[in-house]
Amino acid sequence: MNRLYIRNEDEEEEESGEESKQAGADPLLNKMLKTRTILLSGEIKKDLAERTIRQLLLLEDMGDDPIRIFIDSPGGDADAGYAIFDMIRFVKPPVWTIGMGLVASAAAIIQLASPRDRRVGLPNSHYLIHQPLSGIRGVATDIEIHARELEKLRAKINRLIADETGAPFDQVEKDTDRDYWMNAEEAAKYGLISKIITSRSEL
Repeated sequence: MNRLYIRNEDEEEEESGEESKQAGADPLLNKMLKTRTILLSGEIKKDLAERTIRQLLLLEDMGDDPIRIFIDSPGGDADAGYAIFDMIRFVKPPVWTIGMGLVASAAAIIQLASPRDRRVGLPNSHYLIHQPLSGIRGVATDIEIHARELEKLRAKINRLIADETGAPFDQVEKDTDRDYWMNAEEAAKYGLISKIITSRSEL
């Protein structure tokens, strides 16, 4: 399971040519854009964030009709996740976030970017929230600095979840201390999504 984490310098320097190709041309992209739909699938990293943000800006330029983002992701890089989160709130058109498959870690944060009434899930979607994980290596001083940043990130995530779901902050802190799994019904009860939908007409 990929946990939400802070990117370190080693990871920033690692870019595979294969990922770069995938970030480029998708033969279905134009058709997806015409339907004002974005598919956010896979591990959340810099290239996925850039691609998603690019599509959001293109759709904003194309008109003010609602945008739908289907999310199926095990999570990943915190900064990449927050970049997508901020852009969802930045663009003018209303954005729906629709959970399907697995919506975990940083992906659950992205799910919360839309107002609660525009956050929905498909029947078999499931969700995971938890505290961030560090993979930092190095000297003791660097690890100490990184630990402080990680604690700030943890508090930031817990506050966001509490604010957007209506759950008490103390309860969110307790829930995210370990992996906290929810099916679609439980996610709706928790406030991660507003309801479960089974057809496009319900959007």
